[in-house]
Amino acid sequence: MVKQPLILIVEDEPRMRELVADYLEEEGYHIIQAANGYEALEHARHTPPDLVVLDIMMPGIDGFEVCKQLRSHSQTIIVMLTARSEEEDKLYGYELGADDYVTKPFSPKVLTAKIKALLSRWHVHDGAAELKKHHDLEINEQAHEVYLYGKLLELSPKEYELLLFFYQHPNIVLTRDTLLDRLWGIDYFGDARTVDTQIKRLRKKLGDKSDYIQTVRNNGYKFQMKT
Repeated sequence: MVKQPLILIVEDEPRMRELVADYLEEEGYHIIQAANGYEALEHARHTPPDLVVLDIMMPGIDGFEVCKQLRSHSQTIIVMLTARSEEEDKLYGYELGADDYVTKPFSPKVLTAKIKALLSRWHVHDGAAELKKHHDLEINEQAHEVYLYGKLLELSPKEYELLLFFYQHPNIVLTRDTLLDRLWGIDYFGDARTVDTQIKRLRKKLGDKSDYIQTVRNNGYKFQMKT
């Protein structure tokens, strides 16, 4: 029997929280609700969720701080809800490790579809692990794990997807628009700087192997597969 994903909804507006919960429960997901950042972090410590729907504007600890604290120890998928449409806010969220954004007001059906797509890409299938190895870099597709020099890298789901996509398309220039379409979806209307932000985070975690991902000026990026 397939285990249904656990989703944590963090929203200080009760009606909005219940509405999102109702839609997701209809899809068969298990739901935990939190009315503020403190409750969210407490739930995440005791019952780690597969995905977090996280409002930004909350009293006390806001969504940015919750995202930051979650990313310090968790690879859970984080979808942020915001009433703001400013790109700088979204970029800041991506810098903290958010995987996607939904701007209020939004359709619960659209949010549900986005969550299903994110969980589908992150789903771990049964069976033998498929390993991809390039020098000291090893990617385990089944476990969604990346090792560098034998040490597990703490990547967010989006960072993992980005690295895997680069690995699957070596020595090819990938434009920012291509990366946005393939990894964020064709309905994503965010700034291309979103890609730059995620790559900056990924390069930092790759350390002295950050040059695997090369910038191709005025074009995009390329994963340099070295022999």
